[in-house]
Amino acid sequence: MKDSVDFYEKLGVSKLINAAGTYTVIGGSRMSKKTLEAMGLAASNFVDIRDLQRKVHARLAEITRNEGAYVATGAAASLYIAAGACISMKYDRPFTYLSREQIEKTEVIVQRSHRNPYDWGIRQLGAKLIEIGYPNVIQPTSIEDLRYAINENTVAIFYAAMPNGGWTADGELEMDKTIEIAQEFNIPVIVDAAAQLPPVDNLWNFTKAGATAVIFSGGKDLRGPQASGLIVGKKHLMDKIVETGFPNYGIGRMLKVGREEMCGLLAAVEQYVTMDHEARRDKCEKEVQMIIAAFAEAEDISVIRSFPNEAGQPVPQAFLTVNCSLDNISPTVQEKLRCGSPGVAVAPFDERSFFINPMTLDEGELVKVLDRLKQVFSELGIK
Repeated sequence: MKDSVDFYEKLGVSKLINAAGTYTVIGGSRMSKKTLEAMGLAASNFVDIRDLQRKVHARLAEITRNEGAYVATGAAASLYIAAGACISMKYDRPFTYLSREQIEKTEVIVQRSHRNPYDWGIRQLGAKLIEIGYPNVIQPTSIEDLRYAINENTVAIFYAAMPNGGWTADGELEMDKTIEIAQEFNIPVIVDAAAQLPPVDNLWNFTKAGATAVIFSGGKDLRGPQASGLIVGKKHLMDKIVETGFPNYGIGRMLKVGREEMCGLLAAVEQYVTMDHEARRDKCEKEVQMIIAAFAEAEDISVIRSFPNEAGQPVPQAFLTVNCSLDNISPTVQEKLRCGSPGVAVAPFDERSFFINPMTLDEGELVKVLDRLKQVFSELGIK
């Protein structure tokens, strides 16, 4: 647009080609033109927010094949709201009417192999996290560990979904067994599946398997607003989530969801469920092979196809290793890539290796990434 302002340029903020993946610290993903238009139209008009919520949530539930849905301000905020709704359901009263003593008495069970920085979304409420099992294959979490941890104070079981590995440690109790025990005691299971898209059918597979509520990031592969999260699940808990979240007073009020995020996420999900995911996967496979071919004759560089990616998503990526006498070479390469023109972000692994992930690359960007890599390797004397 003629009068538009490039604030990155105006403020002196360097732009990056994202060859790392849907990492929040570099912006997650890029919204499509349709999504941006939906947000712009939403921003230009006033509406009754509760009416918009009801209709957006109903449409999201329909297209994700769930009983209910809710748009939150990100996946971490979704954990917070969902846990609050479970506590509310336990006491059968709105969260805003609960005392600090009542909240602090409640417990959320989590496997030690599933602990991660995002469970602050639960701890911040004041509920106790009750850890079970050990993150290893020698003494993994058992059905008995879970069964004996449940008591009258248990309000939920938190489950970090990484079906293909990813960031969870070995030794977990499988989701189907977790859900089986939870249902025996009528305890809700909250699944953190923030980065578990693709595959697209995860939008309904987890709840179909019996999970009570499932959380996805809106700003990762869904390509919705970065400040959005999607909760889907069973009606009885989703009703409590709606009651607990924005625009109601209480803990939900500080997690405001704008009409722009609601319409933007809806637009993004509608596109996601109808897109050709097989063609997208083929594109990624082709680009991984291009990366391998680009360094096939290199003396100091080896590249292999890695699958699934580091988040457990069924998307191929390239795993590049530099075999030379230089110490800490991978961070050096990454820093030079980011500081160059164009700047390039890749995903770190260790002091000699990193990933190049094609899932966030637009058409033509891989060529620029390869050119920058070859330039940096040449500067460092890597052949």
